[in-house]
Amino acid sequence: MENKVRYILSVLIRCSINFLFGGCVLFVLYAVMQLFCFSSFKIPSDSMNPELITGDNVLVAKPILGARMFNVFSSLRGEQTGIWRMPGFREIKRNDVLVFNFPHPNDWGKIEMHIMKYYIKRCIAIPGDIISISRGYYKIAGVDANVGNMKSQERLSERHSKDIEKNVFFTFPFDSILHWNIKEFGPLFVPKRGDIINLNRTSAVLYKKIIEWEQKGKVSIVDDTVLLDGNPIRRYEFKKNYYFMAGDRVEDSQDSRYWGLLPEEYIVGKAWVIWKSVDKYTGAYRWNRFFKRIN
Repeated sequence: MENKVRYILSVLIRCSINFLFGGCVLFVLYAVMQLFCFSSFKIPSDSMNPELITGDNVLVAKPILGARMFNVFSSLRGEQTGIWRMPGFREIKRNDVLVFNFPHPNDWGKIEMHIMKYYIKRCIAIPGDIISISRGYYKIAGVDANVGNMKSQERLSERHSKDIEKNVFFTFPFDSILHWNIKEFGPLFVPKRGDIINLNRTSAVLYKKIIEWEQKGKVSIVDDTVLLDGNPIRRYEFKKNYYFMAGDRVEDSQDSRYWGLLPEEYIVGKAWVIWKSVDKYTGAYRWNRFFKRIN
């Protein structure tokens, strides 16, 4: 009897160890997949309508652009940390739909990352582009191809400016002299690493947040003189790549038109496919959207 009890106990111990080991292996595999391969993102609004709608769950492919490496625990504590990106299969292209950490989680006047705050938008302009908005349409200097959702831009173009609410109409950099808005915006140069600009009042207004983020300093403007931590600077060389992002529903999207340019290292990955879609009001599955490729 005693031997039988010992045998049963040994079997139970081996099973428990195997179960725990298997659970650990699965957890590690899941963590590796989340970190290097794919992650899931739930669409919270209709700003990307009609391509994506509320209740869609999308898979974000990280290897396409390269997975990011950073101190997750520091980010969870709200600390800013360095981010390194692994080599990807290709560079970001115009019209790519991207998931990224929102660069202004606490203050639109300051760039910082919050690991739990994500946006999904379409890339309109890449580093080196000069973007403008004319009559509501996105324009990239020297590029004939259309960018963004053209039907939505057409609807915006047909609206009278006086019929658009002021808090929606006026845009980045919210400057009384430039007076940019969602129908007439720019031109805005999208910097790439190594680009150099001359600094004056206008360029300082446009790139103040970027310079402060890169230099971890304070930019101020006195007349037409630009100061960094109290010291005059006349030129600036950018250290990072930046992108202009926009929602497909241009009439109702909080995007780069309002908060400015997106640092490359904040990009999580390319939205690849809708793996599940659920109507938030009825809880019903939208089977026709399952495994729909995102364009």
